[in-house]
Amino acid sequence: MPYDRCRRVLLIAAAAAIPALMLTPPARADGDPVSLPPLRLRVSAEDSCAGASDRKAERRPWTHQALQLSRSWELSRGVGVTVAVIDTGVSAKAPALSGRVDTVGAAGEDCVGHGSFAAGLIAGGGEGAVTGVAPAADILAVRGTDVRGRASASLVAEGIETAVDEGADVVYVGQALAGGGKELMDAVARAGEEDVLVVAPAVPDVAPEGADGRPDTRARAYWPARIPDVVSVVDHGPDGGRPKSAPEALVPDLSAPGDAVVGIGPEGSGHFIGSGSSLAAAHVAGAAALIRSYQPGLSAADVARRLTQGAYPDHTPRLDVYSGLSAVLPTGGPAVEPEPAPARVPMAASAGTTSRALWIGGGSLAVVLVVSAAMAVVPRGKARRWRPAE
Repeated sequence: MPYDRCRRVLLIAAAAAIPALMLTPPARADGDPVSLPPLRLRVSAEDSCAGASDRKAERRPWTHQALQLSRSWELSRGVGVTVAVIDTGVSAKAPALSGRVDTVGAAGEDCVGHGSFAAGLIAGGGEGAVTGVAPAADILAVRGTDVRGRASASLVAEGIETAVDEGADVVYVGQALAGGGKELMDAVARAGEEDVLVVAPAVPDVAPEGADGRPDTRARAYWPARIPDVVSVVDHGPDGGRPKSAPEALVPDLSAPGDAVVGIGPEGSGHFIGSGSSLAAAHVAGAAALIRSYQPGLSAADVARRLTQGAYPDHTPRLDVYSGLSAVLPTGGPAVEPEPAPARVPMAASAGTTSRALWIGGGSLAVVLVVSAAMAVVPRGKARRWRPAE
């Protein structure tokens, strides 16, 4: 056999044998957002109000698959549920929310854009690549900040009370506040009495400035997330981790997608990109809307339990929208501990199965060794014209 042809055959044999000894690496994630204008948390007196983005995400963001939205929409899309967004306002001009936004006072105007972005994550619809968790839910816009995005406990507490009075089923709070406990506790207690679920970020989107002028990321409690009846949420990114500069949270109830999140602006069909626990909380509020629509007989406490007990187990349980919708959980009280099933000792592995596995693995290894040896010997044989050494 000519040398070149022989070498090609040996290489093909080696390539066929090696996969039996290796694992295929996972496929790389696709659809990560790029080149979108950043979402703002507030605007200064010198800044102009947020407008339309001239750029659009053409592919579905990573959050769509992470939240299992396509699968969840087979059960619920949020019809008949109203989510109050207590934030910088929600623009009724946003096409993704067209016809589904009611406003209180001047909350129909959103100079900052954060409230509209969050509302889009909760209930954005339309035919594009970017949609909300509950695309058929209604939004009630309630201002929880001043026009420029500066929040206060009194505005947020008043917003919660107003949302309850207006018949909201779920209340999303877009801010994490350092103080204001008494009035916020009273407002959340009123929501509980009226069977309204409150969801809030466990930490602010940006760490507060420390005494040295640098971000202070130390863990501390924020309002209203620190109130036991509020579902507190922290963010994670596409890789499951959080940015190094993100504020640490004190025992949040849930983790949800919140880093590198794509959403809508206050007008136009373009998109923005943002990060933070407030965006993670918006995803949880949307999931709560799906559950309340799918099982309207559940109480707010039952919905909160479905969100937390149906979550994927992790250091902080991760939101699992489909599990929250479909899991069979007891209602009206703490979960009943099932009686442990009798222990069973697993059968020993079949000797025949073990033997076959060893033969297959050993055979594959032998092929590789033979091929390697042949590739070393063949060149020498060619040099000697396949004659034995004298």
